[in-house]
Amino acid sequence: MALTLKLPTAGGAIEQYALRGTQPVQPAKGITFNRIAYSAAHVVADPRAAIDPWLQCAVDWDATIAYRRRLWSMGLGVAEAMDTAQRGMGLDWPTSLELIRRSLDAARDVPGAIVASGCGTDHLAPEDAKSVDDVVRAYEEQMAAIEKLGGKLIVMASRALARVAKSPADYEKVYGRILSQAKQPVVLHWLGDMFDPALAGYWGSKDVDAAMDTALGIIAAHANKVDGIKISLLDKDKEIAMRRRLPAGVRMYTGDDFNYAELIAGDGFGTEPTHGKSDALLGIFDAIAPAASAALGELARGNLDRFHAILGPTVPLSRHIFAAPTRFYKTGVVFMAWLNGHQSHFTMVGGQQSTRSLAHFAELFRLADAANLLEKPELAVRRMQTLLALHGVE
Repeated sequence: MALTLKLPTAGGAIEQYALRGTQPVQPAKGITFNRIAYSAAHVVADPRAAIDPWLQCAVDWDATIAYRRRLWSMGLGVAEAMDTAQRGMGLDWPTSLELIRRSLDAARDVPGAIVASGCGTDHLAPEDAKSVDDVVRAYEEQMAAIEKLGGKLIVMASRALARVAKSPADYEKVYGRILSQAKQPVVLHWLGDMFDPALAGYWGSKDVDAAMDTALGIIAAHANKVDGIKISLLDKDKEIAMRRRLPAGVRMYTGDDFNYAELIAGDGFGTEPTHGKSDALLGIFDAIAPAASAALGELARGNLDRFHAILGPTVPLSRHIFAAPTRFYKTGVVFMAWLNGHQSHFTMVGGQQSTRSLAHFAELFRLADAANLLEKPELAVRRMQTLLALHGVE
C-alpha cells in the first residue's frame, strides 16, 4: 500500500498525497566520472547551543563532516565554506576557517577525496572598505590562512569589492594581485545578483556581456593561475558563450541550478575539450547527491540517455529550491538532508529554516518524491508530518 499524508497546496487547501513508491536512486560503487563535480556542501547547525541564533553561529561538527564523507563516498568533490554553507548568511569567517580545516583533515582519510575552499572578504564589512587596497588585503588574509592548511582556493565574489570598485580596472587590479600570489590554480566565482543582491554590477558593469569581457580578460592574463570559473547566472546561453571563449585548459564550472543537466552533458562545440561542456560546482548536488553521482557515472560510460533519465527529474526540484528569492535556497537543501535522515533536526545557522513557507516545503516534498530522491520514504513521511504539525496541520 502506498504511503500517504496530507499536504497543503499553494492555494491553502489540504490534499491527500500518495507517494509514487518508486525505488530511490542509488549510485553504483566505485564510480569514476569524466567531469569534475563539486558539491557545495551545507553546514549542520547545533540546535542545543545556548546562543542567539540570529546573531551567533554554532555548528554540529560531527554531523557536518559526516555529510562531507557521504558526498566523497559518491565520487563528488566538496566545495567548502561557500554560499551553500551559508557563507555571508550566518557563517562567519572564523567558523568558515575552522570548517575548512576540519574538512581538509577529514579528506586526507578518504582516497580520492577532493576539496576546494571558499576564499573571500567577508570578515571585512562592505561599509568598512574604503578602497580596493582594503579588499586586496582582506583577500590576502583569507588566502594565506587557507593555503597554510594546504587548501585549494575558490576565490569568491566580494561584496566589499562590488561596493568600492569604480570601474573594470579596479577588478583587474584586485584579481591581478590575488592571482599572481596564488600557490596553485584557483577557481574563480561569479555569483549573480539573484543569489546575492549586494553583488550587482560585478566585474564593473551591470551589462552581463561587458562584465564577461572583463572577467575573460582577467582570466586570459593569468590563465596559468586559473583552474576554472564557476558562474551562477541562471542563464545557460551566457554560460555557453563564456566557456567557448575560455583559454585552453581553463574549465567552466556550471553553477546554473536551473540548467545543469544540459550544460554538463555539453554540446561538443570547439576544438578544446573544455569548450564543449561544463564541469560542475553546484549547490543542488548537496540535495540530489545520489542522482548526481549515478547520472555522472552513466555519462562517463557514454550512456547519455540514461544520464538525462536520472538527472532530468531533479531539475524541477532544483528550480523550486532555487526559486526567487534565490538566496534562500539553502533552506531547501538542509530540508532535504533532514527529510532523508542525514541530520536529526531542521534547524539552520542564522535561523534560516524560517525563510520558506509551508506550501514551499510541501511542493518540495512532492518534487523530491517525483525525482526518486526520498531515500527512506517512511522516515520522510514522518518528518514531513512533524513539520506539518508544527504549522497546525494535523
